[in-house]
Amino acid sequence: MSLLDGLSKALGDGSVEIVDLTAPLSATTPILQLPEPFANTIPFRLEEISRYDERGPRWYWNDIHTGEHTGTHLDAPVHWVSGKDGHDVSQVPLRTLVAPAVVLDFSAQAAANPDFLLSIDDVTAWTAEHGALPDGGWLLYRTGWDTRGHDQDAFLNADDTGSHSPGVSPECARWLAEETPITGLGVETVGTDAGQAPGLEPMFPCHELLLGAGKHGLTQLQNLAALPPTGTLLVVSPLPIVGGSGSPARVLALVER
Repeated sequence: MSLLDGLSKALGDGSVEIVDLTAPLSATTPILQLPEPFANTIPFRLEEISRYDERGPRWYWNDIHTGEHTGTHLDAPVHWVSGKDGHDVSQVPLRTLVAPAVVLDFSAQAAANPDFLLSIDDVTAWTAEHGALPDGGWLLYRTGWDTRGHDQDAFLNADDTGSHSPGVSPECARWLAEETPITGLGVETVGTDAGQAPGLEPMFPCHELLLGAGKHGLTQLQNLAALPPTGTLLVVSPLPIVGGSGSPARVLALVER
């Protein structure tokens, strides 16, 4: 039996499960809110073209209005000034879009402290127990934040000091960017950086350092709780927008059961 025949059989008999990590995309999908004077993306919106009526008697279709960085989406290096000479979302290597992934679970820490920042020591303690980070693969950072995804206010968790959501320390972001073999970081929050990232040095360290190193981000993932710490194959399907800084994406995980 060929490898692909074996995979097809495993998908059919359930010995390999497909887990959808994608947040539903609708007008209520939470979106990032930047403070003035910065410009913001628009909420997702469908605009009906026809629906079995005089505009088109046998078909239903819509125009879609959305931003590149709405809902579950992929960040390409050109999304950030540090990666402006890198590739756009249409040029993301296929081996990045189908790649191994590991899941680091820090949901208990994030529940106790919404401003929790992942440290180098946290990651090295995880690797001491589970093995090395995957070469060319993804680090998926579970914080339990996907449980807030139905509510914009709870998801952004903002007050007069800004948003409060977990992220990665600047030191850890630099280490992940420069000293680990991963292709990118995936998170459950609205962006790869913490809510308080504007006050870190550098500002928005995951964007600045990972994208500047030619790596990638995945945001607003769901169902990471259904994945094991190791052994996941991630499938990421962004739109190949020429010149695009990112794209909404369907993200699937293949897990051997």
